[in-house]
Amino acid sequence: MKPADVGIAVMVAVIWGLAFVASRIALNEFSPELMTTLRFAIAALPCLFLRKPDVSWPLLIGISSTLFLGQFLAQAFAIAHGVPVGLSSVIVQSQALFTIAFAAVIFGEMPTRSQAIGIAIAALGLLMICGTVGYDFSVAAFAIIMICPISFAIGNLLLRRAQDAPMFDLFAWLCLSAAVPLALLTLISNGPQPTWQALSHMSLTGLICVLCLGGISTSIAYWLWGRLLRDYPAAQVVPFALLVPFVGSAGSSIVFGETFGPLRLTGMVTVIAGIAVMLLSKRPKALPKVA
Repeated sequence: MKPADVGIAVMVAVIWGLAFVASRIALNEFSPELMTTLRFAIAALPCLFLRKPDVSWPLLIGISSTLFLGQFLAQAFAIAHGVPVGLSSVIVQSQALFTIAFAAVIFGEMPTRSQAIGIAIAALGLLMICGTVGYDFSVAAFAIIMICPISFAIGNLLLRRAQDAPMFDLFAWLCLSAAVPLALLTLISNGPQPTWQALSHMSLTGLICVLCLGGISTSIAYWLWGRLLRDYPAAQVVPFALLVPFVGSAGSSIVFGETFGPLRLTGMVTVIAGIAVMLLSKRPKALPKVA
């Protein structure tokens, strides 16, 4: 990779890691539904100037519902209900484990030996983290955050079917497809009056957070990441995502004073190690078709 593109990959990982911190701050003012709505409404603004890519509506909605709506709404609810920001950033990145597992089941892309080892290591780390549940956040909150990597993984696989679409246009319309149902959900669950109250009394800090989440973390960062995946093999680009949980954990520790007990810290490091093994291994081979 060119040095400039390496810098872009690192910058995107840093942006995504700090987005967890921004989300936690924004949740002090907004409900999970409203914050997620604002995030994607801002990121969808380019749709005013962009034609819908040549992707069917069912596929567009399917990708949006998993990769964006399901993942980020669950993430917001989990953080709002006590899941630490640093831990959330690690669990979300475990999507690599579920992506490989689902690809094996659905597409017959059997993992290599290295990937199988990585899956086992990451799964062991998740089990360690499970052992810490119930002390500072509930089992229900942990179940919600686990929706994130599963939804993320499904979205990854669906996204394969739209790889020929212009990346920036595609992600803008995915954001729009997420923002509309999220807005309806917000009005139904929060009510029109509380929603307007939260918007009209938005602080400068809250405004900056949602602008960063929508405009930078979602719109710009996903576009840059898509460009890198278009120009380079995934094996060169995807490992940079390993920086995200480190940035998220460090940011949470500095801003919120988040600390990790020995078992949870060991589990988090183990998950990241397992992901590293999976991402740095060779691509899985598809099973031969049976006549």
